[in-house]
Amino acid sequence: MSKWFRTLVVPFSLLALVAAACGDGGGEPTGPGGTTAPADCPADFKVGLALDVGGLGDKSFNDAADRGVQTAIDDGLVCAENVEKIEANATGSNRGENVAGLAEAGFNIVIANGFLFSTEILGTIADFPDVNFAITDGFSSFLFDDPDTEEVEPIPANVADLTFKEHEGSFLVGAAAVLACGCDTIGFLGGQTDAPLIQKFEAGFVAGAQYIDPNIQVLVEYIDPDPAVGFNDAVKGEALSTKMYQNGAELIYHAAGASGAGLFTAAVKENKLAIGVDSDQYLTASAEQQPLIVTSMLKRVDVAVYNAIQATLDGTFVSGAQVFGLAEEGVDYSTSNTELMTDDIITQLDEIKALILDGTVVVPDVPEGV
Repeated sequence: MSKWFRTLVVPFSLLALVAAACGDGGGEPTGPGGTTAPADCPADFKVGLALDVGGLGDKSFNDAADRGVQTAIDDGLVCAENVEKIEANATGSNRGENVAGLAEAGFNIVIANGFLFSTEILGTIADFPDVNFAITDGFSSFLFDDPDTEEVEPIPANVADLTFKEHEGSFLVGAAAVLACGCDTIGFLGGQTDAPLIQKFEAGFVAGAQYIDPNIQVLVEYIDPDPAVGFNDAVKGEALSTKMYQNGAELIYHAAGASGAGLFTAAVKENKLAIGVDSDQYLTASAEQQPLIVTSMLKRVDVAVYNAIQATLDGTFVSGAQVFGLAEEGVDYSTSNTELMTDDIITQLDEIKALILDGTVVVPDVPEGV
């Protein structure tokens, strides 16, 4: 195991999330620290990854989870031939079926990548008590341990929700937006309409922008109430982004999964700025898009997935909600675009980060008026 991840492996309830993990770069597999991956791996340990709509290649949320699995392979936690990845169909109607299939096939841990898996796999969790289930952005814990009910049902020992304080990371990129563009109007592009998870991104982004400039105008557009459309329609993403650019926005931040590709297309056509999400989207952008991507809000799904795999292998898997924010290094911002993310901006953002960590700045997780 590489030193980079070895320092992280702790009981699952105390996960510490860290900086960027490497994907599969080809050639001899290496861990994030650049060390050669172990030659051996446990022959009887199996990992299943159920992806949400958009699948692999979304350059965002699904790819982030895949990086966590790939790093586990590179570090010898699981053999490549013992990993199976299943993509949801275009509507996501087979989410539960995909998870059940992996559980039935005898996988030791099944990672369900997306909050919409939470309700669809409850029966599967109960039917397979010897299989661990980790739901990114999940809320299954709240469906069991509900303090508002007279009878509280215990959370099953084999399910964990891997959740994040997206509003805290979004606050930082909201501040970065104003500092980088020096403009009076910016925009936010959300994927699924009225989704509390996506509203956390909006709330933090708007608050961070207003922290720098209380008079900043923030245009807001959501793609669709149907998550299959909201997170997987780059054409609508481009159209709504173009609308905001033409209405005065000089920069737009998206939380729209694969639909966010449309934002970057619009940014090039309008020659305006953009901010990515989940992964460092500057690194996967085209040469003409890169100069326009100021930063990305990093959501460390990859490391949370890695540690869930490690905890299952070690027998230290802990059920319930695992919440990762700035304090746990579960969210952050990228600095790949050195032309726009100057040392001065980075210094200011790190000062703001310290204020959030010590409680001086409290970041809202619900948009104003909601």
